[in-house]
Amino acid sequence: MAAEPPPRDGADAIQDAWRRELPGVPVESIGIITRIWWAAKVFGDERRRLLAKLGVDVATLDLLSTLRRSGPPYRMSPGELSDACMVTRGAITQRVERAAGAGLVERTTAGSGYHARAVTLTGAGNALLDRVVADLLTAEERLVAHLAPDRREQLAGLLRELLAELGGPDLTGQVGD
Repeated sequence: MAAEPPPRDGADAIQDAWRRELPGVPVESIGIITRIWWAAKVFGDERRRLLAKLGVDVATLDLLSTLRRSGPPYRMSPGELSDACMVTRGAITQRVERAAGAGLVERTTAGSGYHARAVTLTGAGNALLDRVVADLLTAEERLVAHLAPDRREQLAGLLRELLAELGGPDLTGQVGD
């Protein structure tokens, strides 16, 4: 027996209103884009709330997660971090300073010269990530738990297809954005 579709929502009302006000103008995108925006807000708000409770901010989590996902020795240059986190080098400098001050990363040199600088995840940073990412992913799992596994796969595939067509960023495994 097929599941009943969810009841109409605010996105349907917005779409209906624009269809009435601008007949002949395509409004179908409202049903998709508005819901994506709303879901992103719910997910982002939940992530920020949980991270605040866990004592870490989104930018620091992004920095630490990027270093951790790079694999041992968990070291990257500031330029590599900037590219991977999709922020300016100035933003990376601020993130590194803050995380270094908290003992979560250390600035190291991987040779000689100015461009040989690197940022390395510390044991404390690694331990923080173990705790925070496990809690974060558990909480995020609860947000989508009502969807059957095949529906999750279908939704992930559709979103992947949409982003690929839009030329969206390759957010390879980002946990901390």
